[in-house]
Amino acid sequence: MDELLTKLKKNFSDEEFVELKAAYDFSKDAHKDQKRQTGEPYFIHPCAVVNILVDLGFDDVSTLVAAFLHDVLEDTSVTADELEQKFGHEVLELVEGVTKLDKIKFVSSEDEQAENLRKMFFAMAKDYRVIIIKLADRLHNMRTLDALKPEKQIKIANQTLKIYAPLAGRFGLSFIKCELEDLSMRYLYPDDYYTLVEYIKTKSKERQQFIEKICEELKAKLNELGIEGEVNGRQKHLYGIYKKMLKQGKTIDQIYDISAVRVIVNEVQDCYTVLGAIHTMWMPLPGRFKDYIAMPKPNGYQSLHTTVITKFKETFEIQIRTYEMHRIAEYGIAAHWKYKEGKTGVTKIDDQINWLREVMDTQREMSDSHEFLNNLEGNVFTDEVYVFTPKGKVLNLPDGSTPIDFAYAIHSEVGNKCIGAKVNNKIVPLNTVLKTGDIVEILTTNSGKGPSRDWIKFVKTASARTKIRQYFKKEMKEENIRRGKDMLEKEAKRRGYNLFELMNTTGLDYVMNRYSLTSVEDLYSAVGYGGFTTNQIIVKLIDYFKRDLLAKNPVAEIKTTPSKGKRSSGNGVLIRGYDDFLVRLSHCCNPVPGDKIVGYVSRGRGVSVHCVDCPNVKNMEPERLIEAKWDDVISENFQATIKIYCENKGGILAAITTVISNMKIQITGANARSDADNGTAEITVTIEVKSTNEVDEVIRKLKTLPAIIDVHR
Repeated sequence: MDELLTKLKKNFSDEEFVELKAAYDFSKDAHKDQKRQTGEPYFIHPCAVVNILVDLGFDDVSTLVAAFLHDVLEDTSVTADELEQKFGHEVLELVEGVTKLDKIKFVSSEDEQAENLRKMFFAMAKDYRVIIIKLADRLHNMRTLDALKPEKQIKIANQTLKIYAPLAGRFGLSFIKCELEDLSMRYLYPDDYYTLVEYIKTKSKERQQFIEKICEELKAKLNELGIEGEVNGRQKHLYGIYKKMLKQGKTIDQIYDISAVRVIVNEVQDCYTVLGAIHTMWMPLPGRFKDYIAMPKPNGYQSLHTTVITKFKETFEIQIRTYEMHRIAEYGIAAHWKYKEGKTGVTKIDDQINWLREVMDTQREMSDSHEFLNNLEGNVFTDEVYVFTPKGKVLNLPDGSTPIDFAYAIHSEVGNKCIGAKVNNKIVPLNTVLKTGDIVEILTTNSGKGPSRDWIKFVKTASARTKIRQYFKKEMKEENIRRGKDMLEKEAKRRGYNLFELMNTTGLDYVMNRYSLTSVEDLYSAVGYGGFTTNQIIVKLIDYFKRDLLAKNPVAEIKTTPSKGKRSSGNGVLIRGYDDFLVRLSHCCNPVPGDKIVGYVSRGRGVSVHCVDCPNVKNMEPERLIEAKWDDVISENFQATIKIYCENKGGILAAITTVISNMKIQITGANARSDADNGTAEITVTIEVKSTNEVDEVIRKLKTLPAIIDVHR
């Protein structure tokens, strides 16, 4: 603690030190009778948090004062009024923000975790300094996690690895991110952790000698080129090595870039000069070069990465960057802190946290916490891919993004007018997953066609999903109301209820308040444009319907009589243990012999049979699901629908029908739709088959036709 005061006195002005010392003394007095689980005085903890922030380069006095005081509201008798009177409103807001985060309990329930993450991001959006203090707080807690019970260690480590470490990475705080990951791994995967530690310990001497030799050669090359700079080697952090082992399915012996050599120079042009020299000294490994200078990571990281191999088959990674890039790589958002003060307009720090603003902008259109969590996982806690426009502009998108995500990343109008896409000059389906290096061209039309609702099912980015919904919300309100009402009526009927009855319960009031809706038309419209799923609304209405009415007016359930044997339904389906059921095959998934199936007992309509992976099964009441299987002997045919995406060439429909006819399979229906703007067509064919084997064979043979892009059931 005395060392911290010395450091603060050295790094801050006399006036700033007086303010920091006042916070130091106030916190020390507030926590004077408290102990940590380690047995140490509690005051050590806020001092450690401040020390971490100072070492990272944070010189914002209000942030450091709040870090000293971040636990006083929660753990001492100090009041908010007292804190504001002594240290001001800004410090109070920061302390309250951290306190609210401390109250968030990340329990196993998905609902709770989703809502808690949403609260955390609201706090971050209000003032991102809150999460910076919290990250330093979490780092010190992880360093002293030994004092807690094993089950508590695992819970905190798991939460740290899934939430706090990725957030540190997004803020560019690589020092915090790496240490949080390594500490989490120690408690979550102790065997793997200590195996890695032992391996690196035994290999460290010979590896160090090898790296030192490489560094000497590189220093000599810099002198030869007349470039000022420094060269050093470092070991990569344990969890990074562990993730690479899992991803590549390799043992530690097969991971070659455990260590990396770093070259730091003055100018950007020197980076590329050094890169060229390195590739003349050692052979580069194909596919292992990454230019993060031309294409920076979203957190601002810039560097050249290349992996090379010596004539003795030894491989190692080299990173080349400028001193400024190195400062940002090590300290992230803290590297820009000084530039922010006293400036208006867009600064480097604004660019670096732009992802946070995007997350919070899109959340306003989201209907619930689950959707927010899904978008968060897709846009914040995942890797990126880097793709190009035909003119060479680079866009970074979340891993798993599609041409639709690309189109909306360019502009809303490009997305709304999109009718097709080319990737690397080849027409592809709009749900194609993009890869780093792809050149993407969006085909558009001015016909006013607009986006498809189906796009929402496969787009990856929250912004694309939000913009699609906004289009349907604004452009087609009347149709949305009609569509939404129809969707809710069908969903209620499918579940055996009447929508009119469900809407005349207190459940409607709950739904309206829960989603901030002002009228029933707004509810219908929101369902119609995809703001809510029918399942979200109907499940809540049914719950209140049962609560309000079922107790007073019991509804007769289907009564079934157990049977000793088994009886076929007449259409090839056996319902185990029951007799005299009306059984029908559902049209939503059209099950065919060979599909895994399940029965659903509906009110007054017998048993409907679905494929087990049918999306509708997820929304059904579990107690009404019943075991079903195909009869051993089936004589009748079943209908299956196949969707074919192809180039719009003459004779393609004839070729498709010829393939199916030659297999002696009857076509019972067909529908074709062409798109002249991008030269593609979509053909839907319904066929009669006896099993899934026949369907698979049809799909396999159709895929051999030269103009076919994709075929699926």
